[in-house]
Amino acid sequence: MVQVLKNKLPNLQTIWIDPQVRAHPIARTIMEKFPGNKIRFGVPPGQKAVPHETIETIKQTLFVTRFNGHLVKPCPGTRGMICCGYWVINTMMHCPMDCHYCILQTYLSVPALTIYVNEEDVKAEIRDRLRLHRDHICRFGTGELGDSLVHDALTGFSRRMIPFFAATENGILELKTKTANIQNLTGIDPKGHTVVSWSLNPDRLIKKLEPMTASLSQRLRAARQCQESGYWIGLHFDPIIWFEDWENAYRDLVDRLSNTLDPGRIIWISIAGFRYTAGQKDMIARRFPASSLFLGEFFRNEDGKFRYLQRSRIRMYRKMLQWLRDWDPSLFVYYCMENQRVWQTTFPNPPENTGDLDERFNQRVRSFIEKG
Repeated sequence: MVQVLKNKLPNLQTIWIDPQVRAHPIARTIMEKFPGNKIRFGVPPGQKAVPHETIETIKQTLFVTRFNGHLVKPCPGTRGMICCGYWVINTMMHCPMDCHYCILQTYLSVPALTIYVNEEDVKAEIRDRLRLHRDHICRFGTGELGDSLVHDALTGFSRRMIPFFAATENGILELKTKTANIQNLTGIDPKGHTVVSWSLNPDRLIKKLEPMTASLSQRLRAARQCQESGYWIGLHFDPIIWFEDWENAYRDLVDRLSNTLDPGRIIWISIAGFRYTAGQKDMIARRFPASSLFLGEFFRNEDGKFRYLQRSRIRMYRKMLQWLRDWDPSLFVYYCMENQRVWQTTFPNPPENTGDLDERFNQRVRSFIEKG
């Protein structure tokens, strides 16, 4: 068995506990992991705008509370793009890691990392969704507003949700991460209903642009161990970032994957180019003035986001697709938030629309669940 890092607790300096959830088991578990002088009862002081100088402090502050509203929602997608019909579980907000390109930097109106304890509400919403679509495999993931496993040592979320999904007929859970925090995943039989996914970039970009995340070697060792423990694996090349030697770097990354992982247990792979909002660029420029993220040519899309020129994205995607097909032609690869023109130019049998892509996922996931 490959050895990987043990679950690491985030480097937190202050833990705020909402008095309304003080007696909740998740809140009690979190309080037990920290000395009393770090615990506060109440709500962290709010502010309308967060200056970039305070983001580091925010990333060391945790707020444990309850969310009054829906925690399970359809992925918002992007106007004019083909999306995949994914559903997101938002039991957390923000991330203690510090990737330069992270969109969450512009969401920091709440001055703390936030964990919502009402998991029973989440389960009820998922059950309702599964009942409404009994003949369809519904995909749910926790990685939209935070890393799925970065807080897992605090909350134990995975140890409750993996068995929950294992007991369903048509639900599948994706845990997406840039950590190697998989200790809680061992000793649980996912029964084909949990995918553990890693966001990947070449090692040089991880070192330069993804501070406080696991190294590429650590992520790959963790992915291999999850495969050996019975989990399906997902891979996300998102964002692909252009730089002068990007071809060699990404080709080497695929080579490392081919030497480490069993392609037969990789359920899906996504590809997406780096994109950003105007506010995100301003934040990156203030926090990381020497960043090389904005090399290359960009244009503003109709959704307001800046993307690499379409011809540049097509060239990058074609290369990635070829390297992945050379590794194993049966890999299921898709684009995250891309337009139909890019699909048609690079795929031999592109999906016609969001519904078509969702149905392809349905068939793919069903075949994996059936083979266990």
